[in-house]
Amino acid sequence: MKNLGDMMKQVQAMQSKMADMQAKLETATVTGQSGGGLVKVTLTGKGAMSALNVDVSLLKEDEKEILEDLIVAAHADAKAKSEAMMAEEMKSVTGGLALPPGMKLPF
Repeated sequence: MKNLGDMMKQVQAMQSKMADMQAKLETATVTGQSGGGLVKVTLTGKGAMSALNVDVSLLKEDEKEILEDLIVAAHADAKAKSEAMMAEEMKSVTGGLALPPGMKLPF
């Protein structure tokens, strides 16, 4: 039964690492941009938008649609960076163990 005890210790260590990762993601931020940096969106590690910065040159009535598209693109860029950051954190928690396709943590 020594193997079971070792496995339980590993599970507890992984749970602790997961809790640390969750706390780190709460404070981490990523910034995505579009339009050559004219629009910037900042997301937390959990994916919540925490800031939006729009260059004043885009605040023209006839460019409303362009601005909306740039905001969506900046958000997509920030989201991709956030997901990459989370995947990197998960890799450190799981010791490089790859998760099955479609499985995402935290659950």
